Amino acid sequence: MYSLGTGMENVAVGWLIFDITGSPFMVGVAAAARMAPFFFLGLLSGAMSDRLDRRKFLIGINLTGVIVAGVIAIMLLTGEAQVWPVIGLVAAGGCVLAFALTTRQAYTYDIVGPSRALNGLSLAAIAMQAGGIVGSLASGALIGSLGPGWQYLAVGASYLAATAVLLATGPIITAMNVHRESILRNLTGYFRIIRENRILLVLMCLASITEIFGFTHMTLLPVFAKEVLFVGPVGLGIMTAVRQGGGLIGLALLAGLRDYRRKGRLMFVIAGAFGLALMAFSVSSNLLFFLAVLALVNACAMAVDTLYKTLMQENVAEEERGRAMGSWVLSIGTAPVGHLGVGWLAGVLGAPGALLVNGGVLAIVSLGAAIGLPRLRRLP
Repeated sequence: MYSLGTGMENVAVGWLIFDITGSPFMVGVAAAARMAPFFFLGLLSGAMSDRLDRRKFLIGINLTGVIVAGVIAIMLLTGEAQVWPVIGLVAAGGCVLAFALTTRQAYTYDIVGPSRALNGLSLAAIAMQAGGIVGSLASGALIGSLGPGWQYLAVGASYLAATAVLLATGPIITAMNVHRESILRNLTGYFRIIRENRILLVLMCLASITEIFGFTHMTLLPVFAKEVLFVGPVGLGIMTAVRQGGGLIGLALLAGLRDYRRKGRLMFVIAGAFGLALMAFSVSSNLLFFLAVLALVNACAMAVDTLYKTLMQENVAEEERGRAMGSWVLSIGTAPVGHLGVGWLAGVLGAPGALLVNGGVLAIVSLGAAIGLPRLRRLP
């Protein structure tokens, strides 16, 4: 249910800002505002996740998301929506999402255990993608028929439903038995972990590069929908749903690998394919070809991201897994650089040209890292 709300927000934010301003750069600004809290709150979210009861923490996070979505809905329904207040509330929603992503990944690992970590995290991501597909389609339809205000009411309702599901579940016994230090000690221990654990540090850097040059492609989907493919908000919802569907395929293939022992090599292969697929957007003016490329792009995106999360948690101590996921959130929190950059590039080169450049950079970096980092390539 939580992914249903985030799926709707993925469509609504970009369309709303582009509709208000007509500027691809401002769409990038809004996307950056949503992602910036990941960078600033990544360490804190990991420290809190390692200290607090993760189930109860998630309940509080979800309820905060309900409040933020409700405020945006009221602003839109009363006709008081101005671009900067909306971006400010989008940033508040990003704060909620930063804590949610960190805690959900660690909580999923609590449930499945280390031997099934890749499968469990893949299945959890599949659930997120499935909810995202439904949310994307629903969002396009709601915006087209009723407007974004009612759509944000639906976002709040989905977060409330996710809270009800968590309230109905019981605590994880193994997670309760882990020794937990104070939040302050966890924060100070962060720097020791990053300094001593070179594998975690390099994985953080790779996740950050992938986020900046790869995941920021979704910032330009409203521009493609409105100015390249001319399909409107309903078409944007369909495009976002197809994107999520591609992610489902990639994650399903990854989940079927079970306890795969060549995760490092697979990570580099998929990251390189991600970059090459992004470059194909430069020749995708046909809608069907665009959708096929979009599905392939997100299949690679979700698979490599899940591999990052799995390897990060497998290469730290049990009591440090929350901080490992906080490190992942911090890494993807560098996305504002990519969102602003791809928005600027789209203004100069057009949306297809911007993704051609980003895809080329990602492919080259992935190939170079695969050659120059044999220790990561051999990770089981």
